[in-house]
Amino acid sequence: MKNLANTFSIVVHDPHNGQLGVAVQSHWFAVGALCPWAEAGVGAIATQSLVDPSYGALGLNLLRTGQSAEETLAELLGKDNNRENRQVAIIDSNGHVATHTGKKCIAEAGHVSGAGYSVQANMMKYPTVWPAMAKAFENSTGDLADRLMAALLVAQSEGGDIRGKQSAAMLIVDDKKTDKPWEHILFNIRVDDNPDPLIELQRLLNVQRAYHLMNEGDELLGKKDFEAAMLKYQAAEKFAPQIDEIPFWVAVTLADSGELEKALPIFARVFKINPDWAETVKRLPKAGFLRDDQEMMQKILAM
Repeated sequence: MKNLANTFSIVVHDPHNGQLGVAVQSHWFAVGALCPWAEAGVGAIATQSLVDPSYGALGLNLLRTGQSAEETLAELLGKDNNRENRQVAIIDSNGHVATHTGKKCIAEAGHVSGAGYSVQANMMKYPTVWPAMAKAFENSTGDLADRLMAALLVAQSEGGDIRGKQSAAMLIVDDKKTDKPWEHILFNIRVDDNPDPLIELQRLLNVQRAYHLMNEGDELLGKKDFEAAMLKYQAAEKFAPQIDEIPFWVAVTLADSGELEKALPIFARVFKINPDWAETVKRLPKAGFLRDDQEMMQKILAM
């Protein structure tokens, strides 16, 4: 079966922090499993139209050896008999961009490349989609995730894929090239099948931000900076107020750090939302996630 992931996407290198990102939307199931590829300190790739996922895997391999985006794209296209059906964008860790829109990509199709970014689209309703994406990205503010979202949202508002919308994804990595690239993934969120994939992508982005803040709070708590940690936790809840697991682990961390009185009202709140959290607390000491203190446990379960 052909992977006709006719879609719009953006690849970016942020010169301020070295982050690399790819974001995409398509009327195709699970576009996140096909189109976006990125590795910290190496590069980012979007492969679409008549998708060949090997452009992602092999492209990153070539970039990892030190080849530029231009050299990598040229080598991949040179070995591909179906190159005119492909649409590919590659950006390396130096911000160099190379983009190809094959002559047989389904109209409307095209791309715009700028300083440290490329936007590309095919099978669009109107030929104004990718220029609008470029303008939106260049005029956007915020972190890289915000700016990628801005480009996607404008593309959809400009008409998007002529078939409609189904899936979306965002992948962002940092600038640290190591032998453990999985440790340097900042965002890897996917919407495989949804009538409004960008709305869902934004929701998941907020959830991911919440968990990032939770992790930062845990680090501060480990340093006994309780006030700063609580600010992080409060910010996390604002991003994802619907997730009761966030305050639960806040309470666990506080209790385990000797701040039981601060933890008790939080336990009370989450137990009221979901009584199963009380049973979960009982299981934590054996797993090493909470001090084995019977007096403390009795106070917690009395909430």
